[in-house]
Amino acid sequence: MKSSAPYQPLLLRLLHGLTGLFAIAAILTAYWTYDTYDGRWGKIPLPHFPEIEGIHGTFGLCTLLIFPLFVWYSFGRGKQRLVQPDSIAKLGKVGAPIWWMTLHRISNTFAIVALAFALYSGKMIKSEWLPRGELNHAWYYAHLISWLVMLGSIVLHLLMSAKVGGVPLLLSVLKWKWRDRDSPKLWSQQVKQWRQQISWQSIAAWLRPTSGLKLLEISVMISIIAAWVVSAFK
Repeated sequence: MKSSAPYQPLLLRLLHGLTGLFAIAAILTAYWTYDTYDGRWGKIPLPHFPEIEGIHGTFGLCTLLIFPLFVWYSFGRGKQRLVQPDSIAKLGKVGAPIWWMTLHRISNTFAIVALAFALYSGKMIKSEWLPRGELNHAWYYAHLISWLVMLGSIVLHLLMSAKVGGVPLLLSVLKWKWRDRDSPKLWSQQVKQWRQQISWQSIAAWLRPTSGLKLLEISVMISIIAAWVVSAFK
């Protein structure tokens, strides 16, 4: 309601908060890693800290652990916050409230795709490349580009959130109180019900894209699975 502060579901706040926290930590340590081992396109006087690459990898792994749950929620219960089938048509209403809302949904979707790209490209990098001075690998360049893309997606996400909902919307993700329907006491029963609904038929139905958003969801999940497979073989 307009008269009350925006409310975000508790599970969304937890998944969004953890994903954002680990991703931002990975972004910051990624730059320190670049500053330590590379610096060809400019650098700042950060301490030379070879161990920072391992710390960056740890934050990347933490992000990869929580990101699948965030994606599952975003494309499920939170899909109204992402790109919609009529988003392109609504982009024609420049300056109208629905135009800003559509841009906000696009920025949310873009952030998810950008993070998936960053996680996958990071997993394709071998830990010995940078210490050996091997800076011209294609996947290293791809990961550097993903760093810039992630920075841009976060800035865009924050700007669009501030434009659509102002400070109350930005602060709503930091609140701890929840409504009865979001109580953690209900989560075990909800997970049980969800597991009972899983079948080969439901999986096959999910794999049949019926919209661009579903195709995007499948692509993101495949990239996450591929990142884990690459990690296992490495």
